[in-house]
Amino acid sequence: MRIVVVGASGNAGTALVRRLRRERAVEIVGVARRLPGQDAGEPYDQVEWHSCDIGAPGAADQLAGVFAGADAVVHLAWQIQPSHDQRVLHRTNVGGSNAVAEAVTRARVPALVFASSVGAYAPGPKDHPVSERWPATGVPGSSYSQDKAEVEALLDRLERDQPDLRVVRMRPGLIFQRPAATEITRYFLGPFAPVRLLRYGRIPLVPANRRLRMQAVHADDVADAYARAILGDARGAFNVAADPVLTPELVAKHFHGWTVPVAAPVLRAAAALTWRARLQPVDAGWVELALNVPLMSSERAETELGWQPRTDAVTALKELFAGMAGGAHTATPPMTAAPDLPGRPGGLVKGRLAGHGNPY
Repeated sequence: MRIVVVGASGNAGTALVRRLRRERAVEIVGVARRLPGQDAGEPYDQVEWHSCDIGAPGAADQLAGVFAGADAVVHLAWQIQPSHDQRVLHRTNVGGSNAVAEAVTRARVPALVFASSVGAYAPGPKDHPVSERWPATGVPGSSYSQDKAEVEALLDRLERDQPDLRVVRMRPGLIFQRPAATEITRYFLGPFAPVRLLRYGRIPLVPANRRLRMQAVHADDVADAYARAILGDARGAFNVAADPVLTPELVAKHFHGWTVPVAAPVLRAAAALTWRARLQPVDAGWVELALNVPLMSSERAETELGWQPRTDAVTALKELFAGMAGGAHTATPPMTAAPDLPGRPGGLVKGRLAGHGNPY
């Protein structure tokens, strides 16, 4: 099989490339805006790479050429920063997804597997899990969620117009792995977060709210779910998450800290103020997302894909935090630890000297 992975150099993409390399009869083609260097090493060294900015004009034409002869396209590319420029994010995330869908149709690829998210769901319950039938209309106030929901609607139209195309939507929870630690720190915490303190395995204070209940999954387990969907004949949406549900109380217990009750308006205000001051990179929409996305049942993935997570959510979180404390990374541009790139201390100085300000 010839499998094209769009966004193959990021968190989920790296794990998927690792997983697909175990398949003898699979040829992997990677698409990324910024390609890994020739010395990037495993798992990137046995991939046929193509550079493409999927949100740029003419991207569909370029992608159609890359997709020619593919048995499946996996679309993982999604831009998180700069959060202060929603136009740029929408261009890549929604416009780029349109380009991928158009190219898949033009190249007559038989299968498209899309990286959706728990964030695509409408607000839902925190006391019991929902199935894939829960509305994927997004959380109001979260641009990430609204963009995911917009692409879900695009896939609805694609399925209606192209009934022979096998479309799969993977909806994972938070995706953790050690090599993604530097990337996740940069995207969600920023260069000023004291992540080195995590080397002691402690978080002294954990903000607590009854709706701060989230699900996570290890990147290798997500990759296995993707591989099963790619290599099989599945269609439709699949929730992918590991137990247990991550609550403030559980996190405090495992990281030897104390919970501090915080009302939702205070969480929103704190996120908004620090984001506007450019002290950290995520706006209040991410708080809305955390408070409102439902808990998911992964029963369909277990039943139809034969999928089971090998790593529980707490272990995955501990692995991520250990990676943050140690500055774990890979050699690809999204996941590298190069100090002068956007979102890192050197990048902040470089951006201000060039008159661009903070890249968030």
